[in-house]
Amino acid sequence: MMSHSNRPPPPTLRIRIVFGKDGMIGPGKAELLERIDRCGSIAAAGREMNMSYKRAWELIGTLNSMFHDPVVESTRGGSGGGGAVLTDTGKQVLALYRSFEAQCATAGAQQLESLHALLKDREVQG
Repeated sequence: MMSHSNRPPPPTLRIRIVFGKDGMIGPGKAELLERIDRCGSIAAAGREMNMSYKRAWELIGTLNSMFHDPVVESTRGGSGGGGAVLTDTGKQVLALYRSFEAQCATAGAQQLESLHALLKDREVQG
């Protein structure tokens, strides 16, 4: 019998909410919003995620076009440098997504644990 230390790590949820064919928010976009909020910059947030500047801007453009109001507002660079901030809508979208994610994890904890218990033990490499 294998020891408990060979168990796979506990499961985590990666929830994607799809709003029709063109709208979606998931863990990547949520993380990007969190990093923009912390860094004050789309470019810096993208760099932290090993994401190209272009890709980060594309994702923000998609998010901004999904909701009635933009989720991120940016200012152009220049002598003072540019920046980006989450709007009130952006903060609300992020909070709602993270809240939904947490509620799903709590509501499904028993099922996740049961699925985890059914997984094969991993063999120790070495």
